[in-house]
Amino acid sequence: MPSEAVVPTLDGAVLTALARLTGPVTGRQVHQLAGVGSEAGVRKALTRLVAQGTVRASQAGSAWLYAVNREHVAWPAITALAGLQDLFLSRLRRGLEEWSLQARSVALFGSAARHDGTVDSDIDLLLVRQNHTHPDDPVWAEQIAQLKSDVAAWTGNHAQVYELDVDELTRHITDGHPIVDEWRRDALTLAGDDLRNLLRELGHGPHARSGR
Repeated sequence: MPSEAVVPTLDGAVLTALARLTGPVTGRQVHQLAGVGSEAGVRKALTRLVAQGTVRASQAGSAWLYAVNREHVAWPAITALAGLQDLFLSRLRRGLEEWSLQARSVALFGSAARHDGTVDSDIDLLLVRQNHTHPDDPVWAEQIAQLKSDVAAWTGNHAQVYELDVDELTRHITDGHPIVDEWRRDALTLAGDDLRNLLRELGHGPHARSGR
């Protein structure tokens, strides 16, 4: 949740959730979209934001609906807050594009991909090496070291890199490794082959196991 770096209370997550919408929603829906805190806590945050004028409340029958106030002078700051996750992903992708030794696939997974991380969460990254790239290759090792350094500088969180080659990934699939299900469910591809497509390809038999 990059917004916590600027607004450490629930208010930041609530504003970020509302800024992505085009219409009003209920307090319960805001809680579901924000993905943090309790429903009661989110409603208190909404009350504060309405008082500050950054959120507008309107009654529809017995329900209260909430929408961000795009006319507020703070709206540019709110849009910047809502765009922090996209900015982080853009920096990751741009950095990976510059690698001289390209990976077969790079994907974000875990809490960072699900948008439910905290200041204590790792940024989980899966790196699938080409089979011909040795893990101790100095260029490859330097790229990973720089990636970890960049993630820490950009987010304040530690980068946890799960690295394996194409053949090792295939064995993970055929052995039914539990983490493969997490990759299928949550992974967000950042570079190279789409990870879900790659998992599907490698799971179809020996013809796909040699990698590139």
